[in-house]
Order: sequence, then C-alpha cells, then structure tokens
Amino acid sequence: MSDRVRLEIRDEVAYVTLTRADKFNALDWDMLCALVDAAETIGKDKSIRAVIMQGDGKAFCSGLDFPSFTKQPARMVRGFLKYGVKTTNLFQEVAWCWRRLPVPVIAVLHGYCYGGGVQIALGADFRYSTADCEFSILEAKWGLVPDMTGTVTLRELLPMDQAKLLTMTGRMLSGSEARELNLVTGISADPLAEAERLVAEIKTRSPDAVAATKQLFHETWVAGVRRAFSKESRIQLGLLMGKKKKIAVQSKVKKETPNLLTRK
Repeated sequence: MSDRVRLEIRDEVAYVTLTRADKFNALDWDMLCALVDAAETIGKDKSIRAVIMQGDGKAFCSGLDFPSFTKQPARMVRGFLKYGVKTTNLFQEVAWCWRRLPVPVIAVLHGYCYGGGVQIALGADFRYSTADCEFSILEAKWGLVPDMTGTVTLRELLPMDQAKLLTMTGRMLSGSEARELNLVTGISADPLAEAERLVAEIKTRSPDAVAATKQLFHETWVAGVRRAFSKESRIQLGLLMGKKKKIAVQSKVKKETPNLLTRK
C-alpha cells in the first residue's frame, strides 16, 4: 500500500502497521496520507470486523516529524486546509478517521507514543500498552498545542485539570501511569495478543450491533438527555428489525454460536 503504512487483512481483521521504524514511526506527509488511505480502504470492505493498529520496530509513533515539514512549508499549510464540508484537516483526519469506521479500532502501543502518536492512539476505541511504553503530549516541547483532535479525545478520558497539566508540561508517563489516568484500556506484556483476544470476543457479536454501539456512544457522549435517548431509540429500532437480530435470537435458543459474518 505504501512504504509508510502496511495494511494486511487476516481472519476478518485489518492490521495497520506504521513502517517507518528507522524514524521511530515519526509522522511525515506520506505517512499521514497513507494512514488516511488505509482507513478509507478498510471502510469499503464490509468483511472486516476490527482494526488493529501498531508500529514496527521500537515504537508505536514518536509524533510529527517536524524537520520534514519545515523543509516543505507548503505541505504544512496544505495540511491545515479543509475542503468542502469536511470538519477535519489532514492532521486531524489522521486521528479522526478511525472514529468514522463502523468497526472497533484497537491501538497496540509500545516503546514511544508521543505527540501526534498519542492523538492517533486516542482516536482508536481501545488502547493496549506495555507497562514501559513512554507517553507524552509532546507538543509542549515545540511551544504548540495538540491540534490533531486531542482537544476532543482528551476531554473524553481526563478531567480538565489533568488534560491541562499533561498538555502544558509535556510530562512523560509510563504505560502503567497512563492506565491509572485512563489514557489506555489495559496493560500487557503482549498488547498485540491482548488486542487479538478482544477482537475474538467481539467477533462473536453482531457486527451491526457493534457498529451501532460505536456510533451511539460517539454521537451521544456529550449530548443532552433528550438527544441521547432519541438516538438510542432510533438505533435500537433499526437493530430490532434487522436480520442479525433474528440470527442471534435463534442461535441463543439453539445454544449455538451465531453466524454473524458481515456488516449490513
């Protein structure tokens, strides 16, 4: 697919791997574009039930490759542009595109997870990390703010004072400390295996219900009660009238594993 990102599909799971290991998977223009392209490709394949995102080599992602952008300032400007009715620019889309996918996205973290890497990981639905992985909202080092959707994803996980503290200081956290702050879902010596166990469990459930759950929580997490309840009802009605519901009910009666292969 690209010399920056490898996309492999195995057993209905899309493995997205950052492959710039010699630069600790730092984000340059080509990698940003390749990640967005990978998400678009996955979104078109209804056989995919989950995404696992990981980094080659010694790190998940060390953040934005600033030197590469300072050499090409026109690309930096292009990255901030929004076209048509899009709500995200390229820097934001590389993290937000995973939110739009109707399947669970799991980030597998090790080594370093800095700056833009943190924001991409926060765009995933779940994050599994090694205990010694280093985390930092490193934009503070450059006199900047986290502008790759971090203002939204951080507020979903942290109290405001903690979000400010980490953003203002760029403080380094271990994976274990990140778990204590709720920035990661779980800690494991083998986070990839942990991610694959979760995928195996989710794959036993209706893909339509899984997609609806993701949509429901993302659209109502900070919504008012009236809107949230209305959204619940609309989504539930659609599921109750769908084929997957009938299959799940029949399988439960027969004490069989439901055959829920693809999304609608």
